[in-house]
Amino acid sequence: MRIYDTATRGLVELPAPPGPVRMYFCGSTVYQRIHVGNARPYVVGSWYARWLRLRGYEVTLVHNITDVNDKIYDAAPGASARLASDATRWYLEDVGRLDLGDPDVQPTATETVPDQIAAIATLVEDGYAYEADGDVYFRVGRFEAYGRLSRQRLNEVVEQEPNPRKEDPRDFALWKANKPGEDTWWESPWGRGRPGWHIECSVMAEKHLGPSFEIHGGGLDLVFPHHENENAQSACAGDGFANYWLHNGLVNTGGEKMSKSLGNSLVVSDVLASGVRPQVLRFLLGGAHYRSAIEYSEAALVEAAAAYGRIETFVRNAGSDVAVDEAAWQQFAAAMDDDLAISRALGVVHNTVSRGNAALDDGDAVTAAGCRATVRRMLTVLGLDPVEQWPAAAGDLHDTVGALVEIALEARSAARARKDFAQADAIRDRLTAAGVVVEDTAGGVRWHLSS
Repeated sequence: MRIYDTATRGLVELPAPPGPVRMYFCGSTVYQRIHVGNARPYVVGSWYARWLRLRGYEVTLVHNITDVNDKIYDAAPGASARLASDATRWYLEDVGRLDLGDPDVQPTATETVPDQIAAIATLVEDGYAYEADGDVYFRVGRFEAYGRLSRQRLNEVVEQEPNPRKEDPRDFALWKANKPGEDTWWESPWGRGRPGWHIECSVMAEKHLGPSFEIHGGGLDLVFPHHENENAQSACAGDGFANYWLHNGLVNTGGEKMSKSLGNSLVVSDVLASGVRPQVLRFLLGGAHYRSAIEYSEAALVEAAAAYGRIETFVRNAGSDVAVDEAAWQQFAAAMDDDLAISRALGVVHNTVSRGNAALDDGDAVTAAGCRATVRRMLTVLGLDPVEQWPAAAGDLHDTVGALVEIALEARSAARARKDFAQADAIRDRLTAAGVVVEDTAGGVRWHLSS
């Protein structure tokens, strides 16, 4: 089992099962509805946890929620607590719609503020941090390894959070004094205030995974300064922190990073409300290697819907499952073991679907059923098994709908047999209007519901 470690810029081997593998993925800052780019780390982390568990690892997955942050105060002056509460609910609703199950732990920053105050106090006592008029800053210059994660030399690190009261422009805030208009605060040894962004994640990760854990994940845009700062403050506190760093590529739209601040976000709830199915959105996010950027567009969505629709059609037409094709499964597993190469693994899925369709055309029901079982097993790992994705109500009605469609297709075949092509076309048109796509193939007539 290999993963790409951002810190070493190379592939590393995970310990053999059962591990453990403890993973922390940076979640969203809750001040708006999440967009598709925010969802990608959630999806990647969930997929990786599923695969590791299937491979026999003992996995703990933590996805945090940042509910104390400058962005929240800026978005709702005097009402940040209400916004954070509402946006946390929106976040849980939206990631729930992605239908990948819940992380093992989903902490909020506000739950651990006393722990954060204690961690900051330790850094101050040890000389790694200092107080300046109610703010507390980390001394970047005291940590010689600073910059290694993001590949920066210590003397070249750019200024963070400009403030003339800092000893060094590179220093970053661990604690921020309460300002006018900020409606949430906690008492601390340095006065009333609230934690900085970076200390929140260090403390949440270590509270739930221990002072040293296997994998820290998140979007590529978090390498600097967020993850660099997390690593520095935890190391100076004497903790091993993350053994490996896993970063997913960004989601772009129109050639630019999708971002709330840039105003080009495609909100997950709006995308799903527009008729895009959650499984199609997940399929799109898996279409490129997790470390690669994704260009999100209507054309990409249409392509993902068509590709997933072809898989669904095959699974529906193949009818039943038999023994899995072990050779195909091993190809899929090899791709997943090699740095979670989902795009390559999906290539195995598509090849198996093609072989299954060819078997259907040849009347080889056994081979087709084996391909169907294999496809379902592979896609279950990604939460994309078509049978599991069909709505419960649709599952109850599927046999009834199928029987009615078969009656219509028998009437169409009878019309074609007596050369009444106008009637045959009319039946097909009515089925199409009802959302049933009819395909005439060498292996016979097939149908599926339009996506």
